[in-house]
Amino acid sequence: MSFDPDTLTYNDAGLIPAIAQDAETGDVLMMAWMNKEAIQRTLETRRVTYWSRSRQWFWIKGETSGHTQELVDFRIDCDRDCLLVLVNQTGAACHTGRRNCFFTSVQNGEEVELAKPIT
Repeated sequence: MSFDPDTLTYNDAGLIPAIAQDAETGDVLMMAWMNKEAIQRTLETRRVTYWSRSRQWFWIKGETSGHTQELVDFRIDCDRDCLLVLVNQTGAACHTGRRNCFFTSVQNGEEVELAKPIT
């Protein structure tokens, strides 16, 4: 069966959440948004492309930073309203310079920073 991005469930802005996971380690790296064209570009180029809500343009991960995401596998959840992209991550996944975007934990009601930026 061929894949048709029109069969996915997008929000009112035409976007769907995409979770990036390291294909080798299984670490969850980040979450960003894709639209139909970002999905098509990602599948065609194997370079993960997101839609930047703040800038209103396509964002190829690592295009300016060099911290790239090479697509290994593209998965759709059971409700067809969320994506999982398994990637080969080069460098930091987070714009803060950390390996992933989930570096803040709430422990006993306090925020605790779990990771420092990669140097």
